[in-house]
Amino acid sequence: MNKILMGPQTLIYPMPVLLVGANVDDKPNFMTLAWSGIANGEPPMISVALRHGRYTLRGIRKNLTFSVNLPSTDMVRETDYCGLTHGSEVNKVEVCRFKVFYGKLGSAPLIEQCPINLECKVVNILDLGSHSLVVGRIEETYVSEDCLTNGKPDVNKIKPLSYIRAPAQRYQALGQVIAKAFSIGKEVKATK
Repeated sequence: MNKILMGPQTLIYPMPVLLVGANVDDKPNFMTLAWSGIANGEPPMISVALRHGRYTLRGIRKNLTFSVNLPSTDMVRETDYCGLTHGSEVNKVEVCRFKVFYGKLGSAPLIEQCPINLECKVVNILDLGSHSLVVGRIEETYVSEDCLTNGKPDVNKIKPLSYIRAPAQRYQALGQVIAKAFSIGKEVKATK
């Protein structure tokens, strides 16, 4: 198989689309973000990468709390809007008609319309070059009741968005099921 060298790039597919929230200048603000990942299991932590000049990052640095809100495919317009506009110029909560609530930390704004909300406390902020990597301990998880099946989150009801980078630059829903995890690999036989 021939491989084409493309130099160092951030080619990970798909990327989850998130709305990261923080209070900035005493008002809730949300930005769209796709550079994130689970950072730790015990205690549960998540990482989000934000460009240094982001308005939301200013609020994260001040309050040392933030939220990660997982929008559904039904929220694609509002989610894209939050990535196209700057919180210092427009009140995104008002324009998008987000219903904001606060959890046990009291300082990380959460979006009621999002099926999943993670309330986070900053553990570390790393300056990596073009971005600050914010690592947050997940203090609480909120899941919309109508997105549960037998008391567990159901991805088909959550309907998460994913982002596909250039040249496509589009949002996509999850696709077809390929195989059962922790099962299909049993069909592979080790040979000596």
